[in-house]
Amino acid sequence: MKLSDLALRRLKPSEKTYRKADGGGLFIEVRPTGARYWRFAYRFAGKQKLLAVGTYPEISLAEARTIRDQARAWLREGKDPVSERRKERIEREAQAANTFKLVALEWWEMKRGAWKERHATRTWRRIERDILPAIGNRPLPEIEPYDVLTLIKGIEARGAIETAKRQRAVIDSIFRYAIQTGRAKTNPATNLVGVVKSKRTRHIPAMSREALGPFLRQLEEFDRIKPITRLALKLTILTVARSAELRGARWKEFDLEAREWRIPAKRMKMPTEHIIPLSRQAVEVVEQIKVFTGRSPHLFPSDRSFHTSMSENAMIYAMHRMGYKGIATPHGFRATFSTIANEAGFNADWIEKALAHEERNQVRKAYHRALYVEERRKLMQWWADYLDGLKQGAQVVPIRRADG
Repeated sequence: MKLSDLALRRLKPSEKTYRKADGGGLFIEVRPTGARYWRFAYRFAGKQKLLAVGTYPEISLAEARTIRDQARAWLREGKDPVSERRKERIEREAQAANTFKLVALEWWEMKRGAWKERHATRTWRRIERDILPAIGNRPLPEIEPYDVLTLIKGIEARGAIETAKRQRAVIDSIFRYAIQTGRAKTNPATNLVGVVKSKRTRHIPAMSREALGPFLRQLEEFDRIKPITRLALKLTILTVARSAELRGARWKEFDLEAREWRIPAKRMKMPTEHIIPLSRQAVEVVEQIKVFTGRSPHLFPSDRSFHTSMSENAMIYAMHRMGYKGIATPHGFRATFSTIANEAGFNADWIEKALAHEERNQVRKAYHRALYVEERRKLMQWWADYLDGLKQGAQVVPIRRADG
């Protein structure tokens, strides 16, 4: 007769171990200690063997029968149930140790060799902050699309739209690596492209040509601005450097005799050094800056320390006080320069190189790296002279150049 739950509960230990069969090779073994063990008896390759199914009541009658039926199916396929159960156990243990965090760290170590150290550090910090608290300790096969969706929607809910999109892409890349290395079979992030709402693009306010002259005159006269901040704005406009590049400028980067500012690759948004030819007016501004900060390694040190750079808000707030909040920003002068220089007929490659826009085509990048310094020297001197004309109140209209 087959066993029942009631019969199992009534089993009592005796002086000797005894067995009660359920049929199909499954039986329960009752020890004198009261312990009860499920066993499955079978023959394989001519030998009598036993499969340890588990203990009762941890393994219920229904679960024991399911394991027995699976074992019988293996036997029909010519497989040894003991070996197959061992394989399952090893796979479960491997999966339990195969957590998202461990694979993510392995993925990051692989990627960091091709990244700048700053980018690599920032990427791992974001993973630690946004991803690992939610799924870091979970085995990869257990992570479902809903888990990833919940994670990135949580990032989106705090207003970090671009971060949410970036972290979905990171999870996607980690799972693709896991699949390639045999640690996962599916990618729960692949089909979640587009689930994060789009953010309306906000264009950086750029100053018009008509407003540029009045601004330059006001910059000279405005009394609610520190002298060093005034000079920082002047140099920003004359060199069209990015705000971060200008604020981090160091004296060792400048060669005033050669009239060049060489920004190291590690401070640039591209993998190569950027050379900015300095106009006569730019050299004059740099010399004025030296009077204020020549003892610091930085052209624009912080108010608190000569060994750190100026706050990123210093120039922005100065322009706010001048009445340009929402109208123009320091970064916007780059767009103003690009518009005016293009309208003046200068070669577009010169302008792009002046703005340090990285050339993605590798052949053109190598070609451009060695070119245009002298051409850009002419361009930057033209720009400085053009600004002088505007500042003096002249109606300067760009004329298309035949040599551009």
